[in-house]
Amino acid sequence: MIRALLIDSQGVATAGGEELVQRFREMPDAHLWVDLQGEPRERERALLEAFGCHPMAIDDAHRDRHPPKIEEFEEHTLVLYRGIAAFDAELNFVPQQVAFFIAERYLISLHPGPARSIDRLFGNGGVELLRRSPEQVALKAMFHSAGFYLDSLLEFENQLSDLEDGLVGGGGDELMRQLIGYRSRLVKMRRVFNYHLGITEELTTSDYSHLPREVSETLYAINDVHERFERLLTLTQMYYDICGDLVDGHISLSSHRLNITMRVLTVITAIFVPLTFIAGIYGMNFVHMPELEHRYGYFVVLGMMLGIGLTLAWVFRRKGWF
Repeated sequence: MIRALLIDSQGVATAGGEELVQRFREMPDAHLWVDLQGEPRERERALLEAFGCHPMAIDDAHRDRHPPKIEEFEEHTLVLYRGIAAFDAELNFVPQQVAFFIAERYLISLHPGPARSIDRLFGNGGVELLRRSPEQVALKAMFHSAGFYLDSLLEFENQLSDLEDGLVGGGGDELMRQLIGYRSRLVKMRRVFNYHLGITEELTTSDYSHLPREVSETLYAINDVHERFERLLTLTQMYYDICGDLVDGHISLSSHRLNITMRVLTVITAIFVPLTFIAGIYGMNFVHMPELEHRYGYFVVLGMMLGIGLTLAWVFRRKGWF
């Protein structure tokens, strides 16, 4: 799908498709935003080359799972961004690569599937931003995308609270599996946000001709995106640490319960070891054992065993072992 938004020299906005490209070429002061969604790569390459996009930038945009990056070329600046195709409160997310070719008068966005942030700008707000400059549209798209990430992360906080209550109440293997799964997803998200934070830090510290920091509106937009990704990275790290603390806490509680069980078994073993020893002595089949012929020997030994057992039980009770 190819859709376009054209702002002519009079500030009038026109929405359409590929036919607006020719009109854009005839207007020296116009701004154009072309969005390519799921087009064949040969078709995308032809259109990008027609705009003078660098072949290496096109190759990077078409490379699957390329790390997010920013790179400046003579005619444009390339921003590779990891957007989201789907995301929920369980941290199940499907990322997709979004490429922005940002030039002085045009913006080309390239992505394989639906992008919520781009759809939002095409539906509302994109016209006013494009009137200002193409980089404003790209920065706002990144800002909205980070907002979708943020909304799902904040929903996950409630899920994490329920997990914490469940583990305190006893927990189980299923909760542990969920926590370990969350930690794995948070690691992947942290890696993505770290890339994005690196991009925005580079924008705030380095000069790019198509993302000029000397323009106050552009600088404010860069700072907004930077702050949002900084918060995302901080939240992801915090949730990862909380999940780790819950796992460690569950393991500690399980170890404590196991220690209590082992202590009770140890006490029982310690009580019955001397009794078993006495029973073993008098269970030997020697002919000459004087106590065997004593009239009250059985009752004496039985009483002695009972006394030893009660004494040891009293001692362990005094020590608080059971």
